[in-house]
Order: sequence, then structure tokens, then C-alpha cells
Amino acid sequence: MLLTTLLDAWTALAFGRGVRPSPPVRTARTKRRATGRFSTGVHRNDAGTLRYKLYVPASYDGTPMPLVVMLHGCRQNADDFARGTAMNELAEQFGCLVLYPEQSRGANWHGCWQWFDKAHHARDQGEPALIAGVTREIIDDYAVDRAHVGVAGLSAGGAMAVIMGRTYPDLFTAVGCHSGLAHGSAESGRDAMLAMRNGVCVAPRAPSPTADGLPIIVFHGDRDKTVHLNNSDCVVRQSIAGRPAKGAAQVVHAQPADTARHAFTRTVHRGATGEVLAEQWTVHGAGHAWSGGSRRGSYTDADGPDASREMLRFFIGEG
Repeated sequence: MLLTTLLDAWTALAFGRGVRPSPPVRTARTKRRATGRFSTGVHRNDAGTLRYKLYVPASYDGTPMPLVVMLHGCRQNADDFARGTAMNELAEQFGCLVLYPEQSRGANWHGCWQWFDKAHHARDQGEPALIAGVTREIIDDYAVDRAHVGVAGLSAGGAMAVIMGRTYPDLFTAVGCHSGLAHGSAESGRDAMLAMRNGVCVAPRAPSPTADGLPIIVFHGDRDKTVHLNNSDCVVRQSIAGRPAKGAAQVVHAQPADTARHAFTRTVHRGATGEVLAEQWTVHGAGHAWSGGSRRGSYTDADGPDASREMLRFFIGEG
């Protein structure tokens, strides 16, 4: 009962009307329309049942394509998240499949992925097992380029994307975390509230099927009053911990020509052979919202750099 009460208080604080961004004045910057097929499905395995939506671009002809798994935030669903991120439109340009697992309101009243519950922290258990299961189902049913299978999410979905990358590095090849938290940063409702309020850095959890973490791209607004900006550093530090680095991180500060748009700082961490271990984007003046998103969805801010496009570029290296 206490856990439920704390989580209700947290979600009311985190996703109540007081923190919902105002409708942005611009939509996501993509020139193509979503002309492919957006279908609904249900996946079942020993961990339970999971509904999902899958976007198959018009260009799909059976040739292997990259796959991107998108995990929505609290109080969102697959359709809302697809609209807000404009990922389906970009899938036409990049040539990729997009999978949207959808959290059951029976599992969590607010539709949150339960990153804060230790029952969902490990491989082959709980929600990670369901998300991995539906990902494997799509890989089996469609021609998927196994070298490019990314997982990304917003807020609770961002935290769960981090968990997926750390528990299934044999399935996913890269991670995108927007306004999320590190793996193991909370194991209870009280922990979750503290982590969101202050930021919590924790060491990489072991064991892992592989010694190295996956490459990760992280977005976070520096005026986020729901998930503290410190969590962005914690996600990156956990991801690159113990991995040899090549020199100091590369830092670029950028102010768009249109001064109405948000400035940002982009920090790139490279490994010993020059490979990118992590990209960290801090969006100045942005709150708890998907950067560069469309007003057609919730929790978006069109005035930031286009997180959807940058994540696809990071996952696929094209476009």
C-alpha cells in the first residue's frame, strides 16, 4: 500500500498538469509523411502479455532493415508517442521499422514502465522479458538488420531503455535515453522520488552477458523539474564506466541561428579506438519533454534539437 501511495504521488508530481509543456509552435522537422503500415499486435510469453504497435515503412520489400524500439513515458501510449516523436515519418527517410511496446494500465495505473521496481531490473524477468520477447518476435517475423537494433524512450521509458540495453546487449546494439535515469537508481517508490528529484549515480549492475556497455545517446533539458538533469550524467557515467577512453570528451556548444530555438551542449565520449561510447545532449531552457517533437503528441518541445533524427542517425549512421 505504501509503495502504491508513493508511486501515485510521484506520478501526480511528475506528470500532472503543472509540468505538462505548453503546445509548441513548430512541428518536428521532417519532410516525409508516414505512408507505410501502422498495425497493432499482442505478444505473450511467460512474463505476461504486451500490446504493441509496429510501423513498417512503404519502402519495406523484404530486404533487412534496422529496427528501433520506442518506449513511451507515463500517461502516454504507442499512438501518442509515435505522434509526438514523429518517428514514423522519419522511418520513411531512414528506412527502418519502428516498434512501440505499450505498457498495460493493469500493470501500472499511469502507464509507466516500472524502472523503479527491482522485479523489473534483470534479464528474463518482468517487463524486460516482455520487451525483449516482442522485439525478438518482430525480428523473427520481418527482415531485420541485426546489426542495427536500437531501443529508446522518454522519462520512465528512457529509464527502461537503459535497463534493456544493459540486460540485453546481445539483442540491442545501441540505446537512446531521453530524460531518463540509470539502471538501478531506484528499487522502491521512495527511491524513485529521490532519484528523480536529486539524481542518483550507481555503479554498473552485474553480471552482464557482455563486458562492455552499448553505445548510448542521451538527451535532457536543463530546466527539467520532473527528472533532475544530474540523472543525465549518471546514465552516461554508468554506460562508460570501466571502458578505456581516448582523450578528453569533445564538447560543442551551439546556438541555432533562430534564437527562439534552444541552445544546446553536445558532449561526445570516445573509446580507445575512437568509437563513440556516448553522446550527451543538454538542451538549454528545455523542460521534461521530447526535444524537437511534434505538437501532435504530449510532452514535446519543438524548439529543441531534433532528438528523433539524432537518435536514428546514432543508431543507423545514415539519413
